[in-house]
Amino acid sequence: MRSTLIYPYFLSIRVNEPDRASQGPSVGDSSPSSVPVEINSVSDNERGVAGVIQPGYAASTSSPLVTNHISNSNVDISLAADDVVSNSSPTHGVASTSEQASSDNSLPFDAGNNEDIHVQPQLQGLPDAALNDDGVDKTHSLPFRTLSSLLLSAITSESNCPRNHSLHFMRSLLSSPPYPIISLFKLARSHRRLFSSPPPPTRRPSNPMAIPPKSSAAAVFPADDCLAKSLWIKFRREFMLSLYSPFSLCLASGSLKIDTFRHYIAQDVHFLKASAHACELAEDCADDDDAKLAISELRKGVLKELKMHNSFVQEWSSSDCVKESPVNTATLKCTEFLLATASGKVEGLKAPGALATPFEKTKIAAYTLGAITPCMSLYAFLGTEFRTLLDSNEHDHPYKKWIENYSSESFQASALQTEDLLDKLSAPLTGEELNTIEKLYHQAMKLEVEFFYSQPLTQPTIAPLTKEHDPEQDHLMIFSDFDLTCTIVDSSAILAEIAIVTARKSDRNQPAGQIGRMSSAELRNAWGLLSTQYTEEYEQCIESILPSEKVEFKYETLHKALEQLSDFEKRANSRVIESGVLKGLNREDIKRAGKRLVLQDGCISFFQKIAQNKSLNANIHVLSYCWCGDLIRTAFSAGGLDALNIHTNEFSFEESVSTGEIVWKVQSPIDKIQAFNDILQDCSNDRKNLSVYVGDSVGDLLCLLKADIGIVIGTSSSLRRVGSEYGVSFVPLFTGLVKKQKDFAEGRSPCIWKGQSGILYTASSWDDIHAFILGL
Repeated sequence: MRSTLIYPYFLSIRVNEPDRASQGPSVGDSSPSSVPVEINSVSDNERGVAGVIQPGYAASTSSPLVTNHISNSNVDISLAADDVVSNSSPTHGVASTSEQASSDNSLPFDAGNNEDIHVQPQLQGLPDAALNDDGVDKTHSLPFRTLSSLLLSAITSESNCPRNHSLHFMRSLLSSPPYPIISLFKLARSHRRLFSSPPPPTRRPSNPMAIPPKSSAAAVFPADDCLAKSLWIKFRREFMLSLYSPFSLCLASGSLKIDTFRHYIAQDVHFLKASAHACELAEDCADDDDAKLAISELRKGVLKELKMHNSFVQEWSSSDCVKESPVNTATLKCTEFLLATASGKVEGLKAPGALATPFEKTKIAAYTLGAITPCMSLYAFLGTEFRTLLDSNEHDHPYKKWIENYSSESFQASALQTEDLLDKLSAPLTGEELNTIEKLYHQAMKLEVEFFYSQPLTQPTIAPLTKEHDPEQDHLMIFSDFDLTCTIVDSSAILAEIAIVTARKSDRNQPAGQIGRMSSAELRNAWGLLSTQYTEEYEQCIESILPSEKVEFKYETLHKALEQLSDFEKRANSRVIESGVLKGLNREDIKRAGKRLVLQDGCISFFQKIAQNKSLNANIHVLSYCWCGDLIRTAFSAGGLDALNIHTNEFSFEESVSTGEIVWKVQSPIDKIQAFNDILQDCSNDRKNLSVYVGDSVGDLLCLLKADIGIVIGTSSSLRRVGSEYGVSFVPLFTGLVKKQKDFAEGRSPCIWKGQSGILYTASSWDDIHAFILGL
């Protein structure tokens, strides 16, 4: 067991399909009827929250959501709170812990894309026992997390709605009084598809078109949704790569060599000239006076940027660096792409001179905005991020003027107006046209990333980490926790679900010779009791190990304190074994769940890139409290990662059925740090080890601090509380890198990375970690 232990809620849903004659307002009505919902879920410190969901909008969010899914159905949804046990951190939330609320994938199983309206558990990542003896769906008795996973997958996979939107929709729906399920998927699969996100092109097309040939998949974005914001969220990885690029780090820190900045300005001038011409072409294609005016204003903003760049040239260069710097390959790709789009050289669109209707012509304006908007949004984002790092008393930052320009209210407003204009021009578009805008937006983002990484640097940089890594001398060691670091849901919750779902309703027909196990009702009650006791005692243990007042960081002091937590974890695990709740689980059911386990976005791709790059001389080790190593191995194996080193506990099996016993290897913070130290000690001594540890909980704290680089992912309040009281500093990763880059350039940091410094870096996602360690 661990501090973030999660156990299932149980769900029942009633969907009343109204008669056509009595249906409320349709999707297009200006005042859709509200769907009353009571929320009566139990978290650590909350009960009885009531509210009303306005169709198409998530509770506690301003983002318009899946209007069609709920506007024509009366929905009553309930949670049986007697089965609820949450962890020590407050507000577990319905779909995941509050620590994972910002994640896009916060449910345990990715259920796939099953067209049948009935749940087929063997296709949905659930054990076959989710069907009763007659083969009939018995999802009405499945645990909440299983059902919510199916519902999220149905919304996300069937409609291809962005998962962050689906998640908000799920959280807004799941609430109170008890009724049986009539049809879970009828709610999820009603009406039209909302989003389609075919894989982006993997290579640049050989033809002169701006984007590759169109996909056959159709997309229909809700008219009231913000397309620009949706695309910005979807392609987060690209803008994080730009933020963590060596050029950005050096510019933000003020350590960028002036020659590099001059080269950048020269290249950006070429791009801005192309942007101004593209705006001129787009304005000619717009058929709406307001749109023409807005595009004209955008063009004026671009020309204003050009003036600013000219002032930079005059201030920092004795000669005309624009004329002296030929257009490099990355800049040329950007300008050719932008002008090709604005000229109508987009697959499936007629040449501008041959356009048959005004509507076809206006598509060019929308497509051009799809290619320009990412640049505006990216620079507004970078300006804001860099501005937060400027000291108010720092007057000697050489690039302060550049940062102040892109963080200014006027530029931020211009970026928002550009996004609004994209939304307006794309409003009449549907299907393939919106797919085209998405591809153009993504291509523009990728070209921006390439542009940033193409700037010539003559100085050493601390990112990407692997750039300065010398595999002949250094041994890169990547360590990671598993539960809630790689996953969305703690593995103990999944094992609990499997136990309950696969158990018989009663033990009257227990076959002779089988390992004895409890009925599903008994298991449910047993898990509830174990969880309640764990949560209460965990909170007491955390309180008991905190010092009376905040102390200066000393690794040995923290290590001593966490020994008490280790003793508690072992006692809790012993209670689980003695209860017998883990008896009788089939190994194949566990593997099936592992293969369909939803991992954090970017986690698999990060590990894949490291594992596939043999020249890095890197090793990946996963250290976990997970009770069953089979679950971890199959989860990574499903992503093609069979060579990871997994250090965890193992179920004891007899003929593929668990005996209820566990072979313990890693139960506590002390066990984890011991495994961590043993791994480093076993490595070859002829090379220096550079260790990175990624974790999310108090159980990872010692390893995070012992590693050369400790990165905290997620927002665990208990981790931060314990760490802060023992003098640990938590620094946002990008902020820390900018400071490191500045110190490194000034020669104040001869040893860049050093373990046990008492500093941990925080990351919001695996995209940040990927950008820092691997870069482009």
